[in-house]
Amino acid sequence: MNQTKALFGSDLKVINLGLASFADSLLQTGAQAVQVDWKPIAFGETRVLNALDNLVGLDGELLPKICEANAEAVRRLLAAKPVLTRIGRASDTIPGMRQNLVLHSGPPVTWERMSGPTRGAVMGGLVYEGLAKTPEDAAQLAASGQIEFEPCHHHQSVGPMAGIVTASMPVWVVENTAFGNLAFSTLNEGLGKVLRYGAYDETVIARLKWMERVLAPMLNEALVAHGPIDLRNVMAQALQMGDEGHNRNRAGTSLIIRALAPHLAQSHKDKSDVAQVFRFLDSNDHFFLNLSMAAAKSALDPTQGIRHSTFVSTMARNGTDFGLRLSGLGDRWFTAPSPMVEGLYLPGFTAADAAPDIGDSVITETSGIGGFAMAAAPAIVQFIGGTADQALGYTRKMYEITLAEHPTYKIPALDFRGTPCGIDITKVVETGIVPVVNTGIAHKVPGVGMVGAGLVKPPMACFTEALVAFTEKYQGELS
Repeated sequence: MNQTKALFGSDLKVINLGLASFADSLLQTGAQAVQVDWKPIAFGETRVLNALDNLVGLDGELLPKICEANAEAVRRLLAAKPVLTRIGRASDTIPGMRQNLVLHSGPPVTWERMSGPTRGAVMGGLVYEGLAKTPEDAAQLAASGQIEFEPCHHHQSVGPMAGIVTASMPVWVVENTAFGNLAFSTLNEGLGKVLRYGAYDETVIARLKWMERVLAPMLNEALVAHGPIDLRNVMAQALQMGDEGHNRNRAGTSLIIRALAPHLAQSHKDKSDVAQVFRFLDSNDHFFLNLSMAAAKSALDPTQGIRHSTFVSTMARNGTDFGLRLSGLGDRWFTAPSPMVEGLYLPGFTAADAAPDIGDSVITETSGIGGFAMAAAPAIVQFIGGTADQALGYTRKMYEITLAEHPTYKIPALDFRGTPCGIDITKVVETGIVPVVNTGIAHKVPGVGMVGAGLVKPPMACFTEALVAFTEKYQGELS
């Protein structure tokens, strides 16, 4: 130590960037050292760095256009007013829906590449529709080429986990009254052994049939009697009550029950059916999830296709691929292998049982709630793991990769600061910070169902590839 003081004229004080062991060695000698968590932009990948540099455009023409386009995307997102209007039958309600079409979560995927839970949900869906008598028959039918598969997102829809939608299923209809576009989602089945987690036994099919024949008609009747429900207002209240809109929906579910309960109670239906509906709603804290997803989808769809925008308009996963779409690149998907979820497991299950990340529910994070709003829901860590301080930290970090703060969705623990929203792909790539997502975990084997919940990191490759493609497209137009 005396030698370093003689050499430098004072005690050595070091700021270390890079390997932490360098700072540790200095500390062991008695020197003062601070370790900085630093990594090169875009991980030093030349191709991506060049794409970032080229965003200024030829003669500076591109950057102002990007700023203007992103401002418009943010305006549309923040102006959105999702309103729940009714429940309809998928074949009569969802554009392009047909008897031999099965909608799934995430980017496009074929039967051959589908993950276990997606395959299981497809098999259950085909049995539910009466197109197959057994799951084994359903698997053969799915592989035969007679069944078509398309993403929910290609039909103004979203589906949690496997995301399966078939023709007879009842769906929520949500209208973004600010822009007139519609979004659709199925009704939530609850947790555990359910279709969306890839389960398909007799109890799963029986529940789906009950939802179609009893639950949906009664809820729709109550909804018509009540009138349209402003979901933006419901979600704003739910955030004040401890929800984050993805994995904690207890408050949102309670608010919906509260709105519809008087009309359900006055229903002319069999009173035993009314009681069963109330028991189902009371036992299903996740019932509001599908509504928050449809609301987020309706808010984000108007942001799709804005030229020059680096705004992330879609994130989704199907258990095989994680994919995103960029506003300025239209309907093109950018995909990478779906990552594994880190979290807590139900008794009897471990990480060895888990399927890769799956579901359209990341639409909530894309819109600025879910994982982005975890600071509003510290209790969520009891379900997905971590601490209350980490929940606050996750939300604070998301402000670094977003373009705005939502004026309606506010977080009490952050002095009512608006949730971070409007993911900017350039900020993701520059900072190396990927969106934080909390999610459920499905078993990798078809037919088992839910095994846990946790946090997942989207693959950076989706973002870097989208950025490179964006730069190539718009630089090419200016050349």
